[in-house]
Amino acid sequence: MTKATPDAPNATALIDERIAELNDWRGTLLAQLRTIITHASPDIVEEWKWRVPVWSCNGILCTGESYKATVKLTFPKGASLPDPAHLFNASLDGNTRRAIDFHLGDAINEKALTALIRAAIKANQK
Repeated sequence: MTKATPDAPNATALIDERIAELNDWRGTLLAQLRTIITHASPDIVEEWKWRVPVWSCNGILCTGESYKATVKLTFPKGASLPDPAHLFNASLDGNTRRAIDFHLGDAINEKALTALIRAAIKANQK
């Protein structure tokens, strides 16, 4: 179950609206990613910042952006996270963030993504 932050009681509704307005594979994929992320820990909070979904737990874990041909999960502290399944495939040149770009037909490695979310939670606790 996701929690709402006191200052953003409509975040869940705004994310629902974003998924619905996409009305194609991107919305379906974003909904699937959202489920995986929110099931990784009961402490994850859904937020709405910068006009995109944000998932937090003691700090931002990742954002969920949608583009014409891509759904992107951006991890602000991704460069410091273990990624043994090599999920990160975008924003690889920076010193801090990493991202995963999903395209039409891409499979989601649920187990590896869950591990990555949990690693991000652990990193935020430091």
